[in-house]
Amino acid sequence: MSFADDHLVPLVDEGLGNSAYLVDLGDGRALAVDASRDLRALRAAADRRGLTVAYAADTHLHADFLSGAVQLAHDDGATVLASAAGHRAFEHTALADGDETDLGGLTLRALATPGHTDEHLSFLLTDGPRELGVFTGGSLIVGSAARTDLLGADRAEELARAQYRSLRRLAELPDATAVWPTHGAGSFCSAPPGAERTTTIAAQKQANALLAAPDEDTFVRELLGSLGSYPAYFDRLSEINRRGPAVLGSAPVLPALTSDQVRELLGQGAQILDVRPIADFAAGHIPGAISIPLRDQFATWLGWLLPENTPLVIVTAPGQDLAELTWQALKIGYERLAGHLAGGMAAWNAGGGTQESVELVAADRLADRPVLDVRQRAEHTAAHIPGAAHIELGDLTARSNDAPQGAVVACGHGERAMTAASLLQRAGHSDLAVLDGGPADWAKATSRPLQEGA
Repeated sequence: MSFADDHLVPLVDEGLGNSAYLVDLGDGRALAVDASRDLRALRAAADRRGLTVAYAADTHLHADFLSGAVQLAHDDGATVLASAAGHRAFEHTALADGDETDLGGLTLRALATPGHTDEHLSFLLTDGPRELGVFTGGSLIVGSAARTDLLGADRAEELARAQYRSLRRLAELPDATAVWPTHGAGSFCSAPPGAERTTTIAAQKQANALLAAPDEDTFVRELLGSLGSYPAYFDRLSEINRRGPAVLGSAPVLPALTSDQVRELLGQGAQILDVRPIADFAAGHIPGAISIPLRDQFATWLGWLLPENTPLVIVTAPGQDLAELTWQALKIGYERLAGHLAGGMAAWNAGGGTQESVELVAADRLADRPVLDVRQRAEHTAAHIPGAAHIELGDLTARSNDAPQGAVVACGHGERAMTAASLLQRAGHSDLAVLDGGPADWAKATSRPLQEGA
């Protein structure tokens, strides 16, 4: 049995496409690496093994989630391990390249691997002279390397060149060394699709196209050419992580609100956030509500589309998990959750509230209506409904005037399309519809080919 099989617990956040890690140190203590503020899965894993978290290591100042290291220090007395170059404003052990931390038998060695961020560290876990694995954060990831434009487009090339050197440094580790990245498939920090979230140095030498780049210029061109858009909230979280997220005193509770209280909050500038399934939203919703269905990707689209400083009133369907909703919001710094509408839309309607609707259109019923595709650029380019206009969902608020009137909005399955329709409806568009399904469903229903290219 390998060390990872017996001592390492990967904790995958499917929505953000990231992995945290819990390492059983063998004496009732544990090391947590790149833990998010939502510590539920980590706590459950530690409890199953009877572990207390003694160390919390962060590979870099995360942009896509708030770190749980400060909370672990407060709750468990964990020692926070992080780069000295990050200038964090809370108590931590500041590490430079080559610094080692004795974990009580195992050793954690800091390796400076800038590129994704200036202060990025990888952490090499060793047992005496043997390299067990390396926590690579946003440096070497499965099949790629993490994006280098989060500190601004003007620094993207400079940091890509640093990333080139960092990956080559990591590639010098023994082939058998396990690679444990933070960013994986689904991450907007630029991980390619695929099921594997961990790898080895040998596997990456064979399969990672960036490691195979013949020179630095080629590496930089390929990495920068692969970068798509990323959520707007990425631009603010790294600074909050540098200062240290606020410690949470207890499990958060989402208050229940009456229809009258919701109206009062709306009058004070609150935003309605409707997290119900798309069919429920289509049938009827509060005017001005934004649809972001509660699913794994909820936090990404919340952080991309709504301001964090506006009070949010939540509309849910019966049985939806309020704790899941709240934790997804908190892990990306959304703390102004005013509450949820008690009784949902039934209570709103019973209280005389008005509502709007959006038509759901079957894939074989588009006829000659204009189609607006709101998927990411790479998705649209790969295959789309012929003639579809394209505006990424993240750009739609700023470009709502560019959207065709009376459009059928499409994405991969319908969730992003309904979010887009709600944004357009709020901006004054009418006669909107949402494709129930995606381009593949249209192609199957009509026996017509999809179009490739921009």
